[in-house]
Amino acid sequence: MRRFLFVFLLLLSFTACAASSAPALLAHQRVLVLGDSITQDGRYVSYLEYYLQRFAPDTHSDLISIGLSSETLSGLTEPDHPAPRPCLFDRLDRALELVKPQVVLACYGMNDGIYHPASPERLAAFTHGLSRLIDKVQAIGAELVLITPPVFDTLPINARTVSSTAPEFGYKHPYNNYDDVLAGFAAAEIAQQAPHVRVIDLHQAMRAALTAARVLDPAFTYSPDGVHPNEAGHLLMARTLATGLGLTLPETTAAVELPALTADPRFALIRDRRALRSEAWLPYIGYTNGKTYHSASVAATERVVARLQVAIDTPPAE
Repeated sequence: MRRFLFVFLLLLSFTACAASSAPALLAHQRVLVLGDSITQDGRYVSYLEYYLQRFAPDTHSDLISIGLSSETLSGLTEPDHPAPRPCLFDRLDRALELVKPQVVLACYGMNDGIYHPASPERLAAFTHGLSRLIDKVQAIGAELVLITPPVFDTLPINARTVSSTAPEFGYKHPYNNYDDVLAGFAAAEIAQQAPHVRVIDLHQAMRAALTAARVLDPAFTYSPDGVHPNEAGHLLMARTLATGLGLTLPETTAAVELPALTADPRFALIRDRRALRSEAWLPYIGYTNGKTYHSASVAATERVVARLQVAIDTPPAE
């Protein structure tokens, strides 16, 4: 345990100015957060909202997070997947129409290579998806922030990874150098950077942090199943995004921060508000993931969300 905390101390100690800065991009903006199962898990989004509301309260950004498990930009599905993977473009128009965002955050790539070795065709499918996403977001006059994918970590699942000569690849038996495929996707996203399209290179930041951690602890991982980040991984994601969006965070360590977050009633309110909203807005927009889901309204949920926001904004009693 002491070694674990020391790794956190090394990786997640950030020096900051005494005063926090507000991320101008998100100030007074409606923000739509898109992504796959890592975003649907929602922990990094909850941490990001906490940082915004605690350290930049004048920002007053309004986040709605609707990550969807298995989703891709590429529209591809591996042969052994139980059903066609959902593709963002099956629901994006409805999401933009109903949420009416001024800023869109999008984190894709992990599923887009369908756990195969690199190929021009799969890279082209992902790049085409990026172009479609950019066009649709710009068509409504919104700003887009592309977030490169988290790392794929072979170490904890080495027994079920396969080499490039394997007859089949997929989530159950991924290519053992799949993180290099994700690095190629990250480079494709960075190449899209332009006015009104910002890129936060989460993949490189996470890869560097993992490499540094392995020097001290060869068994360290952010992703026990190779794909989905653990608590430390989500915390690193949120801090990387907050910094990339222009927020200055105070100096701390994860060894201090994680217990403090757990104990902070304000964080619990923010986390519950985010989860409640995500669970309501996903079917309201509608999606298909094996089965089709749709609900008629989010009005009741938004009333509860508003009450939770009042509680979040209320200073704690002395």
